[in-house]
Amino acid sequence: MEKIIEIKDLKMNYGDKEVLKGIDLDIYKGNIIGYIGSNGAGKSTTIKIILGLVKGYSGSVSIFGKNIEDESNNYKEKIGYVPEIAKVYDSLTAKEYLTFVGQIYGLSYEKCDEKSQKLMNVLGIGNAYESRLSSFSKGMKQKVVIISSLLHNPDILFLDEPLSGLDANSVLLIKEILYKLKQEGKTIFYSSHIMEVVEKLSDRIILLDKGNIVADGNFEEIKNSSFDGSLEEIFNQLTGFEEHSQLCSEFVSILKEV
Repeated sequence: MEKIIEIKDLKMNYGDKEVLKGIDLDIYKGNIIGYIGSNGAGKSTTIKIILGLVKGYSGSVSIFGKNIEDESNNYKEKIGYVPEIAKVYDSLTAKEYLTFVGQIYGLSYEKCDEKSQKLMNVLGIGNAYESRLSSFSKGMKQKVVIISSLLHNPDILFLDEPLSGLDANSVLLIKEILYKLKQEGKTIFYSSHIMEVVEKLSDRIILLDKGNIVADGNFEEIKNSSFDGSLEEIFNQLTGFEEHSQLCSEFVSILKEV
C-alpha cells in the first residue's frame, strides 16, 4: 500500500502543557481513519499541524513523501478540510463563497460555478445557490462547507464532526459519499465524538488520550485486545471515564433540589 502521511515523534507543547507526547503514525492511501479522543487529547492539534496551521512542534510530518516544511511541497492543493466549527462569510451568497474557495485551490471561476451548482443540487440545496449564507440553516451551511472542502477533488480529506447539523437522510448520503471517495483512493481522516459512526465508517481507528496513542487498529483488532463492548464502551475504558452512572444520578438529584 502507498504511504501518504508519515508522522515521526510528533510533540507539541502549549506553554507548560504537553499536548502531544511523541506521536508516530503511518497513514496509507485509500483508508478512512477514525481519529478520536477526549477533548484536549491532541486530535485537533495533530490535524492543524498537518494542515500547516500550527507551528512550534518537534518531530516530522511528511505528506506525499515530502516534509511539510519543504517549500517545494505543494500538498495543501491536494487536501480538503471541514473544521469542527466552520466559519463562512455570511454576507456572501453560496455561489460567491464556493467560487471564491474553488479559485483559491486553482480552479477557474467557470469550473467552480459549474461544479458548485451541480453539487448543491445533489445535496438538495441547489435552489439556494444565489442566496446569502446568512439565510441558511446550520445544516445547509454544513453542506456548503463540505462542498467547499471537496470542490477541488482532494486526495486527503480531514473531517472534524462533518455530520453536525445534518438531517438523517443527509447523514446517510454523506456517509455513502465518503465510502465512494475511499473506493476512488481518497484518504480520509474522520474525527467525531459519535462513536457509533466512527466504528461503522472507519477502516482503522486511532485513539488518543492525553497526547499518546492508546489504541490503533480496526474495530475488531481493538476489541480483541482485552476489551469488550462497543467502541463507545472501549473508549471509556481506555480514557478512564467510567463514572457515568454516578454523575448521572448526581445531576438528576441536583435538579430535584428545592
